[in-house]
Amino acid sequence: MTMIRTPWPDSGTVVTDGGLETWLLFVRGIDLPEFAAYPLVADSDGRCVLDEYYDAYLAIATGAGVHVVIETPTWRANPDWAARLGHDRDALGTMIDAAVALARAARERFDGNGTALVSGAIGPRGDGYVLGELMDAAEAEAYHAFQIQRMADAGVDLVTAMTLGYVNEAVGIVGAAAAAGVPVVIGFTVETDGTLPSGMTLVDAIAATDAATDGYATHFMINCAHPTHFASALGDGGPLIGRIGAIRANASTLSHAELDEMTELDDGDPAELAARYLELRAVLPGLRVLGGCCGTDHRHVGAIVDAWVGAPAV
Repeated sequence: MTMIRTPWPDSGTVVTDGGLETWLLFVRGIDLPEFAAYPLVADSDGRCVLDEYYDAYLAIATGAGVHVVIETPTWRANPDWAARLGHDRDALGTMIDAAVALARAARERFDGNGTALVSGAIGPRGDGYVLGELMDAAEAEAYHAFQIQRMADAGVDLVTAMTLGYVNEAVGIVGAAAAAGVPVVIGFTVETDGTLPSGMTLVDAIAATDAATDGYATHFMINCAHPTHFASALGDGGPLIGRIGAIRANASTLSHAELDEMTELDDGDPAELAARYLELRAVLPGLRVLGGCCGTDHRHVGAIVDAWVGAPAV
């Protein structure tokens, strides 16, 4: 694959956001059919709530003097999920455009000293946690090409795939990003034993994705799992561990299956989660991007960033 220059700053900590969907649902009380946030961009009230959400993380980055990545609210904005919500590709494309425009406007409000990037959030075609019908890499590339190309045309700096459970989908997303000419971050989720829902180890998944794509991904991410679920899987990963550049952990130690059954938010302990991130610092030399996933919000990310920038460099 033809490599393109990454937009990432050469050094320094990067802040990103927390668990948007759980914040909207449990904290703001906003109904999210199919757990999809992207339809909120279609009306002024929804856009105002998303602006409020973004501004909390912009303030964290400004206060800490670090870089920031602003993710579009598009984790569910792919054709299959959109069809469940009654949106055809024309409607979906219009909302993707609006989501990118909203994130780009948030970037204009950033008054910190660091770099601000806009990332197009990509989610899995299926559930992500329970693997159903699987695609090969070519099918995955063809499927995700619509969303990724639309985001590229709308002006994102990169795309970030989150909560992927198997390698072929990751490879396809990388292929679609390369074809669209945008950098890509690949985020895998893991179960409580530290392996992907497919059963593959995290290190093997990184190795297989890089091997199939000539290492095109800017870096890899672990998301939608608590650090206690994956910390023990990192110690013997060798050089590939250095490819992990981002963590977006859950606030809760519960499994995916247990979280799916929750009717109340388990938001854990922000200070405890921040301490877990610091423990990862010694084993993840490439870790720079700090955010959260299910159950987290600006409190958690603020605690993580404060602890991170205040701790001695490793």
